[in-house]
Order: sequence, then C-alpha cells, then structure tokens
Amino acid sequence: MDIEIFALAEQLGAVLESKGVMIAVAESCTGGGICQVITEVPGSSAWFDRGFVTYSNDAKKDLLGVKQASLEQFGAVSQQVATEMAAGALQHSLADITVAVTGLAGPGGATLDKPVGTVFIAWKHKSREGRCERFLFSGSRAEIRQQTIKMALKGCLELGKNS
Repeated sequence: MDIEIFALAEQLGAVLESKGVMIAVAESCTGGGICQVITEVPGSSAWFDRGFVTYSNDAKKDLLGVKQASLEQFGAVSQQVATEMAAGALQHSLADITVAVTGLAGPGGATLDKPVGTVFIAWKHKSREGRCERFLFSGSRAEIRQQTIKMALKGCLELGKNS
C-alpha cells in the first residue's frame, strides 16, 4: 500500500473521530480501493459507516438512486452521476459526509471528450452543498486508480476539517 495514501487515511480518521463524524464511500473505477485503505486504519469502525462499490450502471441506480436519465444523458463518467452517487451514499447510510468516484481507469473506454484518466470525484456533507471536480490523471490503470484514491482522501480530509 502507498505510504502517502495510508497516511492520508490515518489523518482523515483522526479528524473524523475527533469531530464525531462518520463517512460513507461510493466507488466505481476504484473498485473498493478507498474502502480498503480506510479499513486498513485501526479503529476505522469509529468513523467509517459503509462503502458502496457500484461498478455497473444498474448498481449505481439500485444502490445509490442514480437516475437512468442522468446515465443516458451524461454517461456514467460525469459530474452529474458522481454528484448523484455522493448524494445517494449519504441518503442510504448513517454518514455525515460522503465521497463518490467514477472514471475511466483504462486502458479502454476513452472518447474524445473523456480520455483515459478522466475521473469525477464528488464530496457531500449532510448539511451543506456538495462539490464535484473533474480530474485528468495519467499513467497505467493502477496509477490512475491510486491517484483517484489519493485525491478522494485529500478532499475528504478537507471536508472533515471543516465539519
């Protein structure tokens, strides 16, 4: 495991536990990688509620309430879908904050407007407006997934500090 990523997860845990804040995670392209690093932190049950690995469009709809219309109009890799994933994770959990990731880790699936490495990460707090950012990561499939996990955790840490 990447030492920097684990350190971010430890910092996140310390912040969330000190504030009594719980987190839930909704993942697509990382396939549970964020949940895995979070649960590597001893005592994470005090601040980690649950994770949703919603790789397929059906899973996004069934588990998180992502709208079929959003998937058809914007595609699974989009700001709209990431935002709906984060909101759905909040709605279907006991969490105070959520993070959702959806993207193209490659090597296939690219389009002109969404090349490999395109990732949308959405963060949501139960009592505030959420935010979603588009990233363009580079490297191998594994490297893109690691960069996604790292950026997701950084955003969670920022959100947690402001909770």
